[in-house]
Amino acid sequence: MANHQYKTVNFEPRYAFETVNMWRLSKEKAIGQKEIHSVENHLQFLNDVLTKQYQVKVVLDEESVIGMIAYNEEEVSQLYIDPAYQGLGIGQMLLKEAKNNSSGTLSLYTFEVNTLAQQFYEKNGFRIMARGTENEENLPDIRYEWERE
Repeated sequence: MANHQYKTVNFEPRYAFETVNMWRLSKEKAIGQKEIHSVENHLQFLNDVLTKQYQVKVVLDEESVIGMIAYNEEEVSQLYIDPAYQGLGIGQMLLKEAKNNSSGTLSLYTFEVNTLAQQFYEKNGFRIMARGTENEENLPDIRYEWERE
């Protein structure tokens, strides 16, 4: 895997099913609980909601989706990497793109149980701004913020 060139492309509907499967796998591994939405609902959210409000990019290894990010100038809504590809710099590459296209600050949320994500975001310059539980998973979460220096 480490010898491959990964390609970042704009999300297209043809990547939807594979993106959702990767997203669900990554999230379930990170938080230790099954996705609460059906695959069909998740596909609808990706295609009809997320892509209207955010720039959505996917990372391909050959033609397989191995990562995704959804961001705008002010926030990162989603960032997921296939568990088999984590730790290879793909998340950093996607986060750098969001930072470069930001207004100078970015906010995001991660689950408190996801300690690997916390370490990743803190290593990449994000600071904890708040803690709470305002999500449909009903898990404690952390709000992070990054500011361009």
